Amino acid sequence: MQPQTQSAIPVLSIAGSDCSGGAGIQADLKTFAAHKCFGMSVILSVVAENTARVISSYDVPPQCVSEQIQAVFEDIPPQATKIGMLGSNAIIECVAENLRFYKPQNVVIDPVMFAKNGFPLMPKDCRVAFKEQILQYSN
Repeated sequence: MQPQTQSAIPVLSIAGSDCSGGAGIQADLKTFAAHKCFGMSVILSVVAENTARVISSYDVPPQCVSEQIQAVFEDIPPQATKIGMLGSNAIIECVAENLRFYKPQNVVIDPVMFAKNGFPLMPKDCRVAFKEQILQYSN
């Protein structure tokens, strides 16, 4: 299914999924639509949360992340890419490899390290990898 992107700027969110719709991919897609952009997504983690608490968070396998990124870039290359929650070193490495390969333009890094209630969405041991492998792509 080929979208009508002639009038809408294609933008990509690479982030976690928030089932309550208040953050992550869901919030990004709402924001993109409000600005008349064509939103696309790569889901890195699935988070079961609501306005009061985070119940659980599970990372998508890195191969699936790479395949999602490939699917987007080989068909509708985004004019901007936003990166949010990166929940593991394996996810960070996978996203970094794909950023090196596809060289997206207009990258926005918006890391999510903790949920509002303090639930760690980026474990402490991932912060060095995030700094060394991801931050350099912000432009």
